[in-house]
Amino acid sequence: MKICCIGAGYVGGPTMAMIAHKAPDIEVRVVDMSAARIAAWNSGTLPIYEPGLDAVVQKSRGRNLHFSTDVIGGIKAADIIFVAVNTPTKTYGVGAGRAADLRFIESVARTIAEHANGPKIIVEKSTIPVKTAETIKDILAANARGHKFEVLSNPEFLAEGTAVADLENPDRVLIGGEETPGGQQALQTLVDVYAHWVPRERIITTNLWSSELSKLVANAFLAQRISSINSISALCEATGANVDEVANAIGKDSRIGPKFLRASVGFGGSCFQKDILNLVYLCEHFGLPEVAAYWEGVVKMNDWQKRRFAAKIVRNLFNTVADKKIAVLGFAFKKDTNDTRESAAIAVCRDLLAEQARVVVYDPKVPADEIRADVLGKGKEEPRLTVAASAYEAAKGAHALAIVTEWDEFKTLDYEKIHAAMEQPAFVFDGRNILDLAKLKKIGFRVSGIGK
Repeated sequence: MKICCIGAGYVGGPTMAMIAHKAPDIEVRVVDMSAARIAAWNSGTLPIYEPGLDAVVQKSRGRNLHFSTDVIGGIKAADIIFVAVNTPTKTYGVGAGRAADLRFIESVARTIAEHANGPKIIVEKSTIPVKTAETIKDILAANARGHKFEVLSNPEFLAEGTAVADLENPDRVLIGGEETPGGQQALQTLVDVYAHWVPRERIITTNLWSSELSKLVANAFLAQRISSINSISALCEATGANVDEVANAIGKDSRIGPKFLRASVGFGGSCFQKDILNLVYLCEHFGLPEVAAYWEGVVKMNDWQKRRFAAKIVRNLFNTVADKKIAVLGFAFKKDTNDTRESAAIAVCRDLLAEQARVVVYDPKVPADEIRADVLGKGKEEPRLTVAASAYEAAKGAHALAIVTEWDEFKTLDYEKIHAAMEQPAFVFDGRNILDLAKLKKIGFRVSGIGK
């Protein structure tokens, strides 16, 4: 069997590396139009950071795992073609700001139809709205030239930072197919691929539409929990309650559970906001405005939490941060990844710059040029935004520290050394609730957590 994955990003690269690792009898080829990205996958420095990913790639690369820019060759050789291209939120036209932009999906479908030389199984791996499979099937059928195509939905449920562990030991693998003999045969073919290492009882099979919708709804429910506890964090601060204690108490209820009840500066990443907005658009499209408003509230709460964190910094620093140095520790949207998409740090930095602060950012995995581009826009410069090579460099001469990503190294910094190098009084704003605030107070810091 030969597999081709179109798209060498956060989903395609790690997923195909794990399939190649666990199924050495399958030839896996990852193709992408970006020569720079493919070169990085073939180098010693992978284009994305995930703990354990280097080892998985090195075990199979050059054996049964190949990275190439030859998209057409990959299509022709493959029995199964995974589609893992980007599906960003539209910024133009109908559905702007909510609907998914499917131009890359359509382009891939047309390319497959043009160059396929036999029957193919097409697997949707990108996060896409319900009924996208219908679009892909229509394009393929109109351009089939006698070839037979089956379309499956196989959404990913990876959490960045733990993607390798999630792939190696998934909670579930979801595969949706058409309820036709051909569709069920294709579905079984993909089940057999995952069955190389995933227990059969964890492989869930559904119809196409249930599979597509399940991805959006899973992310919406997770994001809803974060926004829910973040809304309560504001009430905790107003009343003197401790959000960690509240979360622990309600998390003991087996009907609620403890996961995703960590109050923070806000959620980010490539999926949560995009998928909720997509869900909002679908609800509006199908005439469900109340349902749309409900889910849109989750995103609004998240945006408010980011603004609230920056406003708290300004308020505590005597209602002005103009010309004050603020050290922002962490820029990735979460620890153990270099992904900055929708990171809370972007909004916090922009709000502080708008208040005329001097912002210096440190993140152990995100390059300086990416930080500047995310905050300012590509090619733009702002002298009040700088990037440091270490947390200590960032903190030197700063009036305040803002912890925005929960990197483990921030828990073990020498805060006495940091305090001595800062302007006095020195402030710490823990946007991830990872520090011992009582210890910091003893050192001399003025401290503030989320919901405390």
